[in-house]
Parts: sequence; structure tokens; C-alpha cells
Amino acid sequence: MTAIALTIAGSDSGGGAGIQADLKTFSALGVYGASVLTAITAQNTHGVTAIENLSPDIIRAQMDAVLSDLEVNAIKIGMVSTVSTIETIAQGLDRWQRKAVFDPVMVATAGDPLLEPAAIDALRQLLLPRALLLTPNLPEAALLTNMPIAEDEAQMVRQAKKLLELGPSAVLIKGGHAKGDMSTDILLDGSGMERFSTPRIKTVNDHGTGCTLASAIAAGLAKGMALHGAVSEAKDYLTAAMAAGEMLKVGSGRGPVHHFHRWWAA
Repeated sequence: MTAIALTIAGSDSGGGAGIQADLKTFSALGVYGASVLTAITAQNTHGVTAIENLSPDIIRAQMDAVLSDLEVNAIKIGMVSTVSTIETIAQGLDRWQRKAVFDPVMVATAGDPLLEPAAIDALRQLLLPRALLLTPNLPEAALLTNMPIAEDEAQMVRQAKKLLELGPSAVLIKGGHAKGDMSTDILLDGSGMERFSTPRIKTVNDHGTGCTLASAIAAGLAKGMALHGAVSEAKDYLTAAMAAGEMLKVGSGRGPVHHFHRWWAA
């Protein structure tokens, strides 16, 4: 049987993040990718210059078209910038009785906001309870918990516990924004806590890392892996893609990771 994953996210015209990164990741990890677009961005390695959100009707129609026909094994959600988009996706997940890996994309790598302030409460109330796994970075976890940005692992665990109380089945707080030689992510679920730690990659090719990690986890789940195994495989894949990113010469700003580093070199 073909493993299929669905990404519900925004489009990145520069190709490094969003839908484009998700589909590249699915393909690199041996999974067929389907997509539901929530927004179109004008974006490159220097930042976002324009955003056009798609209507709830076309988002709903895309979800129904894919989920009524394809045997989707895992869903990943990324950029959901408006209250109406969040409501539509939540309704679709309920209609098809699904949960998803949710990457709460609030700010682009270059610092541009991707989520309307009014949508944060809707995100907490409607998408977090429908998340199989929530994957915030340190600033996103702080925003969602109304706490200062975590400065150590104990604070990361404290915020993960608070996020778990909001309804997701599991929380993975990513330590990519922290300091130190190691990049440590904290996974918390009903069975306890696990650390995933790898050497920190010093690179400017870090555009789309959050999208890539979440979609890599979804790919693992689509192939039938348990959550902890999918997170471990995704962490290793992203680390290697970041390390290989310097082989790519794409744009003059924050470049993308090398999603296909195993198959071709720039």
C-alpha cells in the first residue's frame, strides 16, 4: 500500500518552506504527498512581501476532495493565518474524524508575522485539541503559554506540560532557537518525556526547518511508525538536510535546507 500524507499549509514562492518544503520532505522520505493550500505568499530568502489568504470555501473543498478519495495516513498542518481558516480546518478534521501533526507557524524565519493576532485564541481553542502532535519552537511555545521564552530544558518541560493541558495528544518543543553546542527537542506525551539531541548546525540555510521537521514526522507516521520513532527519524533527517544546505546556492538571504541531500548535490 502506498503511504500518503496530506499537508495543509501556505505556499512559499521561494520554495524553501510551506507546502513546497512539505511535499519535498514527503517525497524524500518515500511518502506520496497531497496538499491543501491555505494561503499564497510572495516570499524569497529575504522575507515575505505579500500574503493572500484563500477562502474557507476553497479550503473546505480541497480537504473534502483529498480525504474523500485518497487513503491519507497522516496529516500535517502549517500556516493557518486567520480565524476563518482555523475554523474551516477544525470542522474538516471533525468531519473526517482525523487528528494532525500541527506546526503552529506564527512568524517566518526572516521575522515576518504569518498569523493574525486575533487568530491565536482560535488556534488554542480549535486546533490544539485536534493535534496528534504540536511542534512549537521556543518563541511559539512562549506565545501559546503566555510565558517568557524558555531558557533551559526545565522551562521547556514546564511549557510542554502547560501546552499538553490545552488538548494535544503530544507536544514536541523544539530547541533550535536556544544556545549551546547541542540542539535539544523535548517530547512530552501520556507515556512521559523524551529528549532528542543532536549537534547544533551553524548555517544560514535554515529557512523552512520547522515545516520540514513537522512534515518529516508526518511522513514517518504515514509509513506506520510509532510517534517516538517518527520524531527520531525526522530529527536525523532535518539535521542532515541542514548540514547539506551549504551545497545549495539559492538566493542571497536565509537559504533553504537541502531536502534531497541523499540523492543529488548542488
